[in-house]
Amino acid sequence: MTPPIAPRWVVRHPLWPLIALHVLLAVQVPVYTTLGMDGPPGNPVAATLACALALWLSLRHSLAASRGEHPAGWPWTLAALVILANVPLWWFGSNWQGFTAFALASIVMLLRGRLMLFAMIAQLLHNPAKEVIAMLRDDAYTVPQALLLGAYALFSLILYAGTLVGGARLVRLLNELEATRTELAATAVGEERVRVSRDLHDLLGQSLSAISLKGDLALRLLAKDGAAARAEVESLTGVARDALRDVRAITRDEHSVSLRTEIDGAAALLGAAGVDTRLDVADLPPLSAPAQNALAWAIREGTTNLLRHSDARTCAITLTHQQGTVRLEIVNDGVQPSSGAADLTRTPPGTGLSGLAERTRGASGTWLTTAHDGLFRLSVEVPEEVA
Repeated sequence: MTPPIAPRWVVRHPLWPLIALHVLLAVQVPVYTTLGMDGPPGNPVAATLACALALWLSLRHSLAASRGEHPAGWPWTLAALVILANVPLWWFGSNWQGFTAFALASIVMLLRGRLMLFAMIAQLLHNPAKEVIAMLRDDAYTVPQALLLGAYALFSLILYAGTLVGGARLVRLLNELEATRTELAATAVGEERVRVSRDLHDLLGQSLSAISLKGDLALRLLAKDGAAARAEVESLTGVARDALRDVRAITRDEHSVSLRTEIDGAAALLGAAGVDTRLDVADLPPLSAPAQNALAWAIREGTTNLLRHSDARTCAITLTHQQGTVRLEIVNDGVQPSSGAADLTRTPPGTGLSGLAERTRGASGTWLTTAHDGLFRLSVEVPEEVA
């Protein structure tokens, strides 16, 4: 099952819930103080100004924490918020305790290590201790009742402060999620471009080589054998249609190659080019799709390179199976003697062999190209079963 994804408006504008949470908690203080919920009513103007200041300080800390940062001058603003939350508490009682959640949340978000632990414990104990002391001075409360109400005040403080810290952390995670989603989208676009470029190169390389070869052959036959020339033109048209169909399939990522089809096609194309081709294809067991795909593309790429980059007159295509591994070898005599010996164990420049290397690695296989004594050898080994 696909995990649920946050609504787009939440991801695009994650700050609004955090700001609303701060506002709802902050407005309790001037309302309770003005109404005198705990003790005589206070000055509404002073309470509102204190609310605005505490709200601004707390939001400054929370918004910076949501970005993984500390705001400028944060030790001073943190000290100001702690003083604003705790000092008036002894005059206004529980009417003022909403600001203590701001102070505790800012302590957790800004401080680290033992300093954070000490400040957090001090803030947690200050408000409940003040409540218990005030209630014990009042004959209406017994000691168990005062302790129970103090525990309730402690739980409320932890709950509100935890909500603020969690809200800031959630905003940060949503921002990271959006950044990761954007990065993944860009990566997917890049990978798709590489895939299309690779597949088009590997596919059209052989198709265009076949079209060019058959066109040249049709021109040579035109003056000697009209019927044969016509047959070559018809074959050329068929190759062009197949190439067009394959290009459309590649753009939809629906193109697939067949090992047997590629072997037969390579033999026919090399024969038409006048290359003496020898096939030694053993009876192979059923191969996994990645293994077949890697071997088929290797035959296509080897054939294309032979036709486009060499003057080979002979070619041998060999497929063998031994101990769960299938080995493909394509050997041709298209290397000039003056080139000497070479061992190309790394991917040389060029999209074709680079694409072949990528497909071989995708099938958990290995590949190697060597040139020696006028012979060019392409070897590909893949396991019979690919995980």
